[in-house]
Amino acid sequence: MGLQGQIIPYKNGEKEEDDDERAGKEISPFPPPPLHSKFAVVGYALTSKKIKSFLKPKLEGLARNKGILFVAIDQNRPLSDQGPFDIVLHKLTGKEWRQILESACTFPHYEPHDMIVEDYRRTHPEVTVLDPPDAIQHLHNRQSMLQCVADMNLSNSYGKVGIPKQIVIKKDASSIPGAVAKAGLMLPIVAKPLVADGSAKSHELSLAYDQQSLKKLEPPLVLQEFVNHGGVMFKVYIVGETIKVVRRFSLPDVCKRELSNIAGVFRFPRVSCAAASADNADLDPGVAELPPRPLLEKLARELCRRLGLRLFNLDIIREHGTRDRFYVIDINYFPGYGKMPEYEHIFTDFLLSLVQNQYKKKST
Repeated sequence: MGLQGQIIPYKNGEKEEDDDERAGKEISPFPPPPLHSKFAVVGYALTSKKIKSFLKPKLEGLARNKGILFVAIDQNRPLSDQGPFDIVLHKLTGKEWRQILESACTFPHYEPHDMIVEDYRRTHPEVTVLDPPDAIQHLHNRQSMLQCVADMNLSNSYGKVGIPKQIVIKKDASSIPGAVAKAGLMLPIVAKPLVADGSAKSHELSLAYDQQSLKKLEPPLVLQEFVNHGGVMFKVYIVGETIKVVRRFSLPDVCKRELSNIAGVFRFPRVSCAAASADNADLDPGVAELPPRPLLEKLARELCRRLGLRLFNLDIIREHGTRDRFYVIDINYFPGYGKMPEYEHIFTDFLLSLVQNQYKKKST
């Protein structure tokens, strides 16, 4: 298997086309947008940082050529006064935004309680929201985000996927050494903020090497047992029914001899980023080999179902010295797709598939 990132459309198992091949095609593989509009309209409510990293000119140009128009949502106006939208794409936090969405759009198990909302449902039943706020909120807590993976206990002939042994400390740093010993966690310990809201602080992590240093950590935290993984992690991007895997450099392994000579807490503002790509690095094949395709297909499918999400990524590591023991260490909603190779084609094809599904439902 080569060392380049892999695209896996796990619906049918076929390999994604090369970027050069697709760029030369003028005809979309999907039928045209619904007849009521020249364009499929995607309303977006994103932070300025996300707009800059995601809505790049190449994406918007390709989308327009395929019949997709991105339109900014004005958060100071009712959603019912805007659009109409075929798709609402969002990554905002806060009660105000959730109320705007929930007052205008239909979600599973959500029942409106006033005539204005009921009228919007009747007038715009076709809108697809990516994704339901309650489902996104589930990933804002590192205690709950990995529970789905733990509950799956995924294991087949291609490998086993779990999560590192972990505990949650909500307050009182002085209790951490006792809690770690009681839970049987081995040093070193990875400490991550309990809240994972996409902010810079939520991406910070610390590595504590000794018992005394554990008291220096600042709750609320999730404490994970560090797993040696050859200094490489796999970022698994999921966009609907397509996944793409890339390698990123990660924290180096820690041997027992080092552990006996190192003390203290080491802080890392952000471990993985696009600049730390390991796809073209000269790596040990046992470290660089991507997780087996069938294992990732099953994991992605099941997590999409359990989480109720279609836009997220997984940080996965392989236990060093094994070929088939994997751990999910983080899940992020609407991650930095701008860092994912070929994201423009993958994302626009995904949006077109959603619009076409809407069109089919209205035609039946």
